[in-house]
Amino acid sequence: MAKVITLGVVEVNSIAKGIEACDAMVKISDVELIDSYPICPGKYIIIVSGDVAAVESSVAAGINVAGANFVDKLVLPRIHPDIITGILGTTEIKKVEAVGVLETFSVASTIIAADASLKAAKVRMIEIRLAKGLGGKSFYTLTGDVADVRAAIEAGELIIKKEGVLVNSVVIPDPHPYLKEQLLEW
Repeated sequence: MAKVITLGVVEVNSIAKGIEACDAMVKISDVELIDSYPICPGKYIIIVSGDVAAVESSVAAGINVAGANFVDKLVLPRIHPDIITGILGTTEIKKVEAVGVLETFSVASTIIAADASLKAAKVRMIEIRLAKGLGGKSFYTLTGDVADVRAAIEAGELIIKKEGVLVNSVVIPDPHPYLKEQLLEW
């Protein structure tokens, strides 16, 4: 049986406070630091994983340290296992079929939509790009057969549409070989 993983995210509008919050988050409970880094425009993001209680405690500590600099948080239990490899850019895709892309205005909404997409259809995550060099936007790319990619993107849209954070999405049924190659090199 696969280990159940919870993902926690804290977004802070100060890089200095973000680094301090990161330290507090990993000290307070038994979580794994997936990543932490500055994002556009001048904010900082911390991503941790672990069991639900540990992640909740970690996120609470990050929010407490961030104080007035706190922007957003996410605690997402039972994430699809490809979420973490997608965030780290370590997915191993050998064949790109149809391609789906979903773009949002926030880090948390992208992760939520990506998780819904992966759970809705038989697709493979190519990458989840979280606001680094994107003016605060985030997006993910995935691949599979056309019907599954359409279903996955629709599931991602549906879960975040009411939030008003969806920028755009596309499904490319038969991407050019140059595009396929580029998507795997990012």
